[in-house]
Amino acid sequence: MTALARPTHGRMIGGVCAALARRFGTSATTMRVIFLLSCLLPGPQFLLYIALWLLLPWEKSDRTRTAW
Repeated sequence: MTALARPTHGRMIGGVCAALARRFGTSATTMRVIFLLSCLLPGPQFLLYIALWLLLPWEKSDRTRTAW
């Protein structure tokens, strides 16, 4: 298992599903389908997604991220 970090490539909205997929060794598409199906159940799925989006760090890459 890898560290939990949002990737810079292969993400759609916030990279949360892609990060979870890498962490648990599954495809990002599978994780996205699981998330969408979980939204049919009662619970705070969207709040958890937003919290992970804000709290998970970016994946470290060879290039440094700058705002320029």
